[in-house]
Amino acid sequence: MKFLDRIGLALFSTLILIFSVAMCLMIFGWINIDFIYDVLKQIKYNEVVSNIILGMNIIFILLAIKCIFFESGSKEDTDYKNGILLENSDGKLLITKETIENLVNGVVKGFESAENVTTRVELDKENNVTVYVNLNVKENAVIKELSTNLQTKIKSTIKRASDLEVKEVNIKVKDIEPVKNIVQEQ
Repeated sequence: MKFLDRIGLALFSTLILIFSVAMCLMIFGWINIDFIYDVLKQIKYNEVVSNIILGMNIIFILLAIKCIFFESGSKEDTDYKNGILLENSDGKLLITKETIENLVNGVVKGFESAENVTTRVELDKENNVTVYVNLNVKENAVIKELSTNLQTKIKSTIKRASDLEVKEVNIKVKDIEPVKNIVQEQ
């Protein structure tokens, strides 16, 4: 949240709090409505106080318009959550999470003993990539060897395709699928 948005939210919250407390005090009878009317009348007829209140109201109106009608976050703040934004002298390139996930899924499909893969990619502001892979393996698979080969292959594929360094590749084996024997009739 930007500084101006925080100020707008703090001022709005303060005004609502004051208004709510005043209304509660009037409802419970702890403050007389005539007292509030007298305070408002004094503010209206005192030129200095009236000008200060007018200036504050103009600021509140402008802040309200800004907060209601204009976005608070910049486009680049949103971009890093959806992907990695790379820039050079020729322009910008956004590599989305979906692109990296599709790369990982393609790598995993190349391994015969891996099945039913789901992939999730997390990115941070420093362009660190963390990959989470959930999969089933066939019962004849050597899980430790498969996971090491997958991690190496995923890291090298992402590096080659996007020039991004992968911080971690975390693999979770959900289930072991039995190998289906095909019975041939004679």
